[in-house]
Amino acid sequence: MANGTTDQGTETFMESVGNLLDSASVSYFYTLPLDEWVEFFVKDWLVPNFRPFFQAIQWPVNQVLSGLDAFLNGVPFIIFLAVAVIVAWRVAGRGVGGFTLVSLVLIDMIGIWSETMTTLAMVLTAVIFCAAAGVPLGIAAARSDRFASVLRPILDVMQTIPPFVYLVPIVMLFGVGIVPGVIATIVFALPPIIRLTNLGIRQVHKEMVEAGIAFGANNWQLLIEIQIPQALRTIMAGLNQTLMLALSMVVIAALIGAGGLGLTVNTGLGRLDVGLAFIGGLGVALMAIILDRITQALGDPAGAQGASWTFKGLFQMLFTRGAAHDAAHHGATASEGGR
Repeated sequence: MANGTTDQGTETFMESVGNLLDSASVSYFYTLPLDEWVEFFVKDWLVPNFRPFFQAIQWPVNQVLSGLDAFLNGVPFIIFLAVAVIVAWRVAGRGVGGFTLVSLVLIDMIGIWSETMTTLAMVLTAVIFCAAAGVPLGIAAARSDRFASVLRPILDVMQTIPPFVYLVPIVMLFGVGIVPGVIATIVFALPPIIRLTNLGIRQVHKEMVEAGIAFGANNWQLLIEIQIPQALRTIMAGLNQTLMLALSMVVIAALIGAGGLGLTVNTGLGRLDVGLAFIGGLGVALMAIILDRITQALGDPAGAQGASWTFKGLFQMLFTRGAAHDAAHHGATASEGGR
């Protein structure tokens, strides 16, 4: 009997201590209705007052996306295959060219060519707008520590928020469909190119900038002729990361009506069709590898020697780079054989 009374007293004491600790919590006295405030701000103020503004934002994205989608789906398979293989070979070498050939043929054979072209159009659209906004913001951040300090926490939030969270405000502000999906992709994939452009410009040696100033270069000439060419490798790394994030996001964006391979994956998931989900994921993976290898090669300074950051320089790089990669590969093979 005594033991039972003791156990009951202990439970009562522990319950009292628990209640006391709970009452020490701030939420015991007041709960901040942040979710209600955000919902009121978005649904009751932002959407009704700025609907024309958000519709205007959709217009350029829609134009670029529609043009790329129509073009890529209109190009015959054999022509696209030939151009893609030649570009991959000349930019990244024979191995990437061969992988591109096999991958694109496989994508066509499993019947997802049209979806792949739509996904490619979405990714390219997102990357174009990310580069158009991200590079200038990165340059501005590199030139102003104050602007960089303001921009840094914004980028931190953009990179740490889970991708699915982007979809709710995007649907509220832009509706559903392929264009809102691309806008969500742009927002999600934007931070890396801003950060790495900022980093690349800041890492340019001060001696080179001072030499340019000594020769009478103005700020624009310093940027175009010294800072951007020297930072191009880092900027291309940012573009590569943006490209990879865009590819990952277009699959998630299919949940709000975006098409392409993301729709194939989500349809397979909804039907528990493992085969359909697999071929959709395979298409995304193959395209990601091709684009990753090409953009990495474009940022490789070894192949960029003698080529400037102009369109003429990039054109020259396109028609000389494959030979440089293959020559380097054969040279390394011969060196190992001599040993």
